[in-house]
Amino acid sequence: MARDIKKRLTQQQEFDIMKLVLDKFLWLGTAVMAFGLLNMWVEGVAGIRSGLLIMVAGAVVFVLFLIMVVKEYEIIK
Repeated sequence: MARDIKKRLTQQQEFDIMKLVLDKFLWLGTAVMAFGLLNMWVEGVAGIRSGLLIMVAGAVVFVLFLIMVVKEYEIIK
């Protein structure tokens, strides 16, 4: 019977995977905030509230990104 051996990732491989995942969070947050800015620009004064709410949602994505980075840094540290 073959023994199941789990392959462990090196620190560099883990870091590369984390960069790929967190990079997507940065792009997603930037895209959401840009959409909010576009919404404010297209709709003018009437779209300020909805545009700001969308931009706040983008900021929440950035905060989630920050929490993930700090959590990962504490684990490595």
